[in-house]
Amino acid sequence: MNQSWRQRSACQGLDPDVFFPLTEEDARQAKAICATCPVREACLEYALANREQDGVWGGATAKERRRILRQRRKTA
Repeated sequence: MNQSWRQRSACQGLDPDVFFPLTEEDARQAKAICATCPVREACLEYALANREQDGVWGGATAKERRRILRQRRKTA
């Protein structure tokens, strides 16, 4: 899978710890960064396709990504 989108990400060069919060509530800062990211959708799709278990990807926490996957299965 082509990951060239990573080079244009808003999180490029930032502290990765921001994107791996200890709780869902601590994800606010990462989500704010993701909200401004030009490759947010590609990032989210990557995380969904690869079943990323941790961190904030494409503005979604692990819990939110599981919900997205469940919804997609229901509508498929």
